[in-house]
Amino acid sequence: MPPTFVLVHGAFANSFSFAPLQAELGLLGHRSVAVDLPGHGFQATFTRAYQSPQDPEGLATAPGSIKGVTLADNATHLIGILERAKRNGPVILVAHSRGGVTVTAAANARPDLIDRIVYVSAWCPVDLDVNDYYTEPEMATVDPAAFAPALAGNPAELGLLRVNFRTANPDALAALKGAFFADGTDEQFLTFLNTFQPDENLDAGGSADRAQAATWGRVPRTYIRLTDDTSLPLALQDRLIREGDELAPDNPYDIRTLAGSHLKWLADPAPAARILAELATLPSPSTPA
Repeated sequence: MPPTFVLVHGAFANSFSFAPLQAELGLLGHRSVAVDLPGHGFQATFTRAYQSPQDPEGLATAPGSIKGVTLADNATHLIGILERAKRNGPVILVAHSRGGVTVTAAANARPDLIDRIVYVSAWCPVDLDVNDYYTEPEMATVDPAAFAPALAGNPAELGLLRVNFRTANPDALAALKGAFFADGTDEQFLTFLNTFQPDENLDAGGSADRAQAATWGRVPRTYIRLTDDTSLPLALQDRLIREGDELAPDNPYDIRTLAGSHLKWLADPAPAARILAELATLPSPSTPA
């Protein structure tokens, strides 16, 4: 029975990001489901202050629906989708960026629902919590302060992280493009920004949410490295792979590599779709080789 690809987005993103990839997968004969995590997609908050002309003061103070959403909420929501998808056969769970934290938490809890995990330049914390990796040498080239001109409001007061992706500030736009889509045209970059939502939850997980050998470690997994990613650098991707292999040495990562930035694979999805289609042909653990 052919698998279902379940696609999990990263921070500030939503299921809309996967539309080009889903089209490519469909044309290759594969079914897929793009997930909106809680507070994302049509559950997101787009305040009038975010519209044009913008109201900076209102944008900095308006409440957002994602306030209070936790990693546990994300994992519970995803597990519900996996339960439904699993009724139709094998499930290949694909994570991008921060979505990897949710996927890892779901695999810790319900490895029986997943036939393969595919991380695409995605977080899979093993030795440290996600926030702690930012102080490590592999992340030395990432400067979070570069995005300060695009930040809106105080996260501690809002209870969420808010970014003004509709800013016209040239420094903010340059920083965002350099971090996420340096190899895209300005038009592609601005188009992608307009699929983002301004709010993200503050819960990136803790030590209890790191990959666990007894559960997550049993699930076959692939890591697709993005060689030109500057927001989750290749050195950090390779460290996450190495730590995962050390945690579950009998079930190492299948490693694939694509050229491009953090978002290029979504805007030009054919190469990634071909890799995913190939993974769909691999035998599941219950299928004789």
